[in-house]
Amino acid sequence: MENASLAALDIRSAFLNGMTLTACTVNIVTTDGAAGRFGATVSSMSSVSADGERPTLLICMHHKVSAAPAIIENGHFCVNVLRDGQAKISDSFAGRVALPNGDKFASTRWKISNNGQPRIEDALVTFDCRLQSCQQVGTHFVFIGEVMDVEAAESGSPLIYSNRAYGTLGRLPEGGSPVTANHRV
Repeated sequence: MENASLAALDIRSAFLNGMTLTACTVNIVTTDGAAGRFGATVSSMSSVSADGERPTLLICMHHKVSAAPAIIENGHFCVNVLRDGQAKISDSFAGRVALPNGDKFASTRWKISNNGQPRIEDALVTFDCRLQSCQQVGTHFVFIGEVMDVEAAESGSPLIYSNRAYGTLGRLPEGGSPVTANHRV
């Protein structure tokens, strides 16, 4: 059994290390309703399908995050995709910075969606969702949301998280090869 435990630790470590090499948008997921107003920083957000009665997307959230049970009870959530200059908002909702009154929502300006969900005023894009389904997989809830409304900025770049740091997109020159000092053709 000891070898099996070591193998499980090795694959977990390899998985975590491998995931740090991926790039994800940084998103603030908010909810408001009978369970109250909550929000959390998530990097696990992806489209599911644009086809069907309504488009769908998914988010993953640790089961111990206070926003998770609130999303289930409220039945709605909003995904706020952050711009490249909004790392402080991410840090506020991730609990990385001390806030004067402990209110994460004081870190930026808000407006309310048609479904009553908090939207960041100057987010790159927001997806207002009705909860379609929820399943707990291991330590995380996988929420599928039906997109009820989308509000997108006219321009901007997303805040990216990769290699345990924030970043932003950089366009590659025509042909797709990066230009670097060590680049060889």
